[in-house]
Amino acid sequence: MQTTKHISSAQNPLIKKVLVLKEKSRERKKTGLFVLEGLRELQIASNAGYHIDTVLYCENILENTNITQAFSADQLISVTLDVYKKLAYRDTTEGIIAIAKSKDHELSSLKFNTENPLILIAEAPEKPGNIGALLRTADAANLDAVLIANPKTDLYNPNIIRSSVGCIFSRNIRMGNTSEIISYLKKEGFQIFCAALSASKDYTTVNFTEPTAIVVGTEHSGLSDKWLKNATQNIIIPMEGEIDSMNVSVSAAILIFEAKRQRKINQ
Repeated sequence: MQTTKHISSAQNPLIKKVLVLKEKSRERKKTGLFVLEGLRELQIASNAGYHIDTVLYCENILENTNITQAFSADQLISVTLDVYKKLAYRDTTEGIIAIAKSKDHELSSLKFNTENPLILIAEAPEKPGNIGALLRTADAANLDAVLIANPKTDLYNPNIIRSSVGCIFSRNIRMGNTSEIISYLKKEGFQIFCAALSASKDYTTVNFTEPTAIVVGTEHSGLSDKWLKNATQNIIIPMEGEIDSMNVSVSAAILIFEAKRQRKINQ
């Protein structure tokens, strides 16, 4: 790990670089770099094999952490409190921000460590908070993968990193368009269960114990016809109130943990 001099000016080129990476998806995609904030997030990313380019920390905030021993990075830089406040994304912060290199999320590189995978697919999710919540659910259930079909939001958007509480780094995430993901699932012998309102069975009546993909759409428009036509079965969570939909992460959690329950019984 290399230690550079202390930075006290917000006009420093590196500080400007961090701000651009935070704000511009185009810059993140162009450079293959992104910004993450917080001790826990940085530790999860490090443990997951992400390459940490630069760690910036504020001694006025960071306490009881030996930075030189805690993380491996190409550069280790201390910054003043004023500079850190300019960089910090969160109101409650821990005094540490890093620049890291993004990973490959191509569908072609997807591999599983089990012969009976359970995966979640989200089609065209747009709200970073929903994506982060889906990743937290996937982490809680220890899913084998999360696939994002027709992504509308940069995966390394700071809002997704924050709302996922670092689960973006620990999960097996792949991206692709709906057609190629469906082709992949059929080739690999997955059951495809699509959450939908029409032509659906109660989710508790289907068998999740084989290799399974649970597919959810947006709260506004649901899933595209292509998914519904290629489903092994459309499934529904019965509603007893006045509305006919729930938050997508809540719906996904219900379906995922029913699948986990069935699989535990059949062990």
